[in-house]
Amino acid sequence: MTDNFQDLKVMVIDDSKTIRRTAETLLKKAGCEVITATDGFDALAKIADSRPNIIFVDIMMPRLDGYQTCALIKNNSAFKETPVIMLSSKDGLFDKAKGRIVGSDEYLTKPFSKDELLGAIRQHING
Repeated sequence: MTDNFQDLKVMVIDDSKTIRRTAETLLKKAGCEVITATDGFDALAKIADSRPNIIFVDIMMPRLDGYQTCALIKNNSAFKETPVIMLSSKDGLFDKAKGRIVGSDEYLTKPFSKDELLGAIRQHING
């Protein structure tokens, strides 16, 4: 069974160039259109134009962290249904709980695998 991620717009928000590049490469190979942002402000500036189907956001970012970014996305009526997946280098229970409070739909620990990334999309888009 092959996934059909054609025409799927995925936003990846991370201040790490390596993570952005890794996610972008994996997602493009799967057929997604990828929009990257370096932080929450950058993402919020791009989100209205790009209207992504799903958003991956790093927790630890300067200026506006992942929790704040997620909360702002979820508080916007146009995007509150958009799945937001938190990315973190810590696999902490507290972080997961905090992510749920701000409305995130899932939590992936970095480094994530291709299967985890695509699995999260599959679960939230086609589910």
